[in-house]
Amino acid sequence: MATATTHLLVDGSNIVQAWPDTRALARRDREAAKALLLRKVAVLHDVNAWRVTVVFDGRGDSLQVESVGGAAEFACVHTPAGTTADDVIERLVARAAEPAACLVATADQPERSTVESAGAAWCAPEELARRIEAADTRSARAVGRGNADNERGWRGGRREGGA
Repeated sequence: MATATTHLLVDGSNIVQAWPDTRALARRDREAAKALLLRKVAVLHDVNAWRVTVVFDGRGDSLQVESVGGAAEFACVHTPAGTTADDVIERLVARAAEPAACLVATADQPERSTVESAGAAWCAPEELARRIEAADTRSARAVGRGNADNERGWRGGRREGGA
């Protein structure tokens, strides 16, 4: 179950390949597909206040961790060559102070079994997309309410000021 203290761990390459729009983009531009995935999951960080870690398979000689958008609680990780995203995600869940607060997004069924046996929750790529859409909708509604409140305040102040 996801909470405000949820740590979302995303198997990046797996999700990119699972979603039609990112999969099509990855055929032309792999880095653009990664960036699109990061933009999509950002809403779960921003709206739900979740910690988000997106892990991609092997790049370079060492583990690379980059902050996304300067946020301390949002990271993009590239595993070293020879180490899979699954390996890193499993270690993160195993080392978590509260594995039950971890939500792992992947279509990989063996990975699902491993993280669930370690106490983490799991969601399929389609469920992740639904969660993103729901957070996007909540965000849009909040912005709409804020705009309406501002408009009412502006109109009320304008009448009172006689302008």
